[in-house]
Amino acid sequence: MDYSQLLKNIGKHIQLTTEETGCFTATVNFRQVHKKEVLLAEGQVAKNISYVHTGALRAYYIDKDGNENIIMFAINDWWVTDIYSFSTGLPGLLTIDAMEDTTIFELPKSKLEELFITVPKFEKFFRIIMQNSYVREQLRTIQNLSVTAEERYINFVKKYPQFIQRLPQKQIASYLGITPEFLSVIRKNLSRQ
Repeated sequence: MDYSQLLKNIGKHIQLTTEETGCFTATVNFRQVHKKEVLLAEGQVAKNISYVHTGALRAYYIDKDGNENIIMFAINDWWVTDIYSFSTGLPGLLTIDAMEDTTIFELPKSKLEELFITVPKFEKFFRIIMQNSYVREQLRTIQNLSVTAEERYINFVKKYPQFIQRLPQKQIASYLGITPEFLSVIRKNLSRQ
């Protein structure tokens, strides 16, 4: 099993000894997920946090009108879970599924708690991951309240250029909180400029 990409991700925030690396790799499970396969369904308790090795996942909820609202995408080198459920042990609010064939490393919550004891550096690592996630979502909320849909799209393209060719327009529109038709109008207008 090749853990190099995963360990490089961790190495951005903490440095592990050979022994600590062995402790960590013994706690994660490698898994292949097929396109459209559900990792977590709304109402299930999130028992894992997942690292996307290859592929793309999305986390979304279905509103009262039956509309899909994408909260986040997770592609290669990203972490994802329903943090509300993972943290509280309560039923999840989100569904997480694969947008394409994907490989992940899953870290069960029970093993994460053990890892915090055996390799305390991981508390720092996951604190940083959670802080970064909170900052990203806070900025996204402010942006959704303060800028036009066109500006949100432009910012999305600048921040996540790797998503534009990889994700369906319908999914990007859902993430931006607009209809696919309106996104088409925005893209057409921008191409004319």
